[in-house]
Amino acid sequence: MLKEKVADIMTKDVVTITPDIDVVHAFEKLMKYKISSLPVVEDGELVGIITATDVGHNLILDKYELGTCVGEIMIHNVVTISPDDTIETAIKTMKNSTESLGILNQLPVVENGKVVGIISDGDVIQKIL
Repeated sequence: MLKEKVADIMTKDVVTITPDIDVVHAFEKLMKYKISSLPVVEDGELVGIITATDVGHNLILDKYELGTCVGEIMIHNVVTISPDDTIETAIKTMKNSTESLGILNQLPVVENGKVVGIISDGDVIQKIL
C-alpha cells in the first residue's frame, strides 16, 4: 500500500494562484475551495506556496498593507514530490521537511517544474484506512 505511487492518490485538478494576486483575494480563494494551501505559479512553473494558516493569521493581525500581493508573502523554497515517488516517500517528506514542530500537510506534486497534482495528509490517511 505504501509502495504505490503518489500519482495514484494525488489530487490532479490543483487550484493555484499567481504571484500578482492580492492576499485578500488569495485568502478568499482558499476559503471558497476549502483548501489549506495554494501553489503559486508563474508561466506554468511553481514559484512558491501560501497557506491558509499563514495568510489568515497575518490578515487577522493586520500585518499586510493594502495591496500586498501573494508574491511578497509566499514561501519560496517549496518542498515538492514527484508523481513517481511512493506514498511512503511522501509521508517521510512531510515528516522530515519542516524545521518547526509538526509535519507538512500538503505537498505539491511537480514534474518538469510544472504542478501536476497535490497530495495531502488526508489523502494518505484515506489510502491507509
